[in-house]
Amino acid sequence: MADHFKNLINGKWVDAKSGKTFERRNPANGELVAEYTKSDASDVDAAVAAASEAFKSWRLYPAPKRGELLYTAAQILNERKEQFAREMTEEMGKVISEARGDVQEAIDMTFYMAGEGRRLYGQTTPSELPNKFNMSVRKPLGVAGIITPWNFPMAIPSWKMTPALIAGNTIVFKPASFTPRMAVRWVEILQEAGLPDGVVNLVIGGGEDVGNAIVDHPDVPLISFTGSTDTGVRLAARAAALNKRVALEMGGKNAVIVLDDADLELAVDGILWSAFGTSGQRCTAASRVIVQRGAQRELVERLVARAGGMRLGDGLDETVQIGPVVSKGQLETIHTYVQVGQQEGARLAAGGGIATAGDLGKGFFHEPTIFDNVGRSMRIANEEIFGPVTSIVPVDSLDEAIDVANSVAYGLSASIFTQDINNAYRAMQDIFTGILYVNAGTTGAEIHLPFGGTKATGNGHREAGTATLDFYTEWQSIYVDFSGRLQRAQIDNQ
Repeated sequence: MADHFKNLINGKWVDAKSGKTFERRNPANGELVAEYTKSDASDVDAAVAAASEAFKSWRLYPAPKRGELLYTAAQILNERKEQFAREMTEEMGKVISEARGDVQEAIDMTFYMAGEGRRLYGQTTPSELPNKFNMSVRKPLGVAGIITPWNFPMAIPSWKMTPALIAGNTIVFKPASFTPRMAVRWVEILQEAGLPDGVVNLVIGGGEDVGNAIVDHPDVPLISFTGSTDTGVRLAARAAALNKRVALEMGGKNAVIVLDDADLELAVDGILWSAFGTSGQRCTAASRVIVQRGAQRELVERLVARAGGMRLGDGLDETVQIGPVVSKGQLETIHTYVQVGQQEGARLAAGGGIATAGDLGKGFFHEPTIFDNVGRSMRIANEEIFGPVTSIVPVDSLDEAIDVANSVAYGLSASIFTQDINNAYRAMQDIFTGILYVNAGTTGAEIHLPFGGTKATGNGHREAGTATLDFYTEWQSIYVDFSGRLQRAQIDNQ
């Protein structure tokens, strides 16, 4: 019998009030992973009520002590890293080495934010008036609604929840329906570390029933969402009617620029990892390769040769390089884009098919696919595919490469391969993305710097680093006048 997983509300594991359930199967082989309770707005109401009550005391819990609880959680995560990585691979498909990295990112983020419990810096400034002291402090807002995707099912929840917690907020957490087991494991760790009942609440269910209920709830003042741009924009519109604070982390159409002077072997390594890691199911995936014409032929030949030798299969096999995509629907969407690319006139240089040989037919596998001679205006060069497909766009110069890189609706990540420091600095200056790499692929962000993008990728907030604390806290400016008389700032300072 498959495991059955429940919601966590006010410290207790409970089924949805409706009694409904749903299943999740391994995308590599169709085997049953687990059964989950299927929640709705009534379960969200109970979770928000618990979080609202817990906030009254949690906001007063000393921040260094909140940090100590997160240190404990990080230590437990580290001890169970291998178990969680294997369960992640079973649930969503990424290869085991990447799953270990996903858990490690949660470990790193939890340790990092634990340390912020002894900082949470404000400011002190000199006053323009005598015998007066000025300072600013951070304050929590209340209940944070956390809505996360399936592609990084432990890392992304940690990005959002640990800063929310260290700042003194409480949480109602809705994970993606493809990966609720990892959400349960993460919340179990926080509970085991000693977080008080009601501080973290988990509600498992779909976006229509649970996500919208969190966004609409009047007692949830801030929402952090990672997912598609279309969904994020609709969510923000709903939240705007209630004047809520919203952080959106959405799509990407990330470019690797390869100039004529690049180290091509290094560029090939970076492109293959960025384009086909997690089967291309990353918001930072390299779905465009903008190459100067002098390097195009050799680069494409090397990419095609390497991509053709990549091994597909169950991600628990340590020799597998590309696992399944997350679902049948995602597989069909990816393959539709391959057909679009062919119809648009791009040259299919490698892959292009749904992989069905042997055991691959039991799961959702797509060959790593490379299109050559892609025009900058083609759909495959502009729309997020979220699968193992990348497009080679030839250009004549660095100026044209930067123009093409900036031409899409998104602005998350980009990279440039060059051995000319002047070219590297031009890219740093002129490419308008939230993240830029020099002589590396488009993935590999570290948790102590801000993560996020420009344009349709987000709405200006950032995950990770200390920058994320600005979203989860409200600034309060405090003026202490010890002059013994009324001082009227600018009126008395003329």
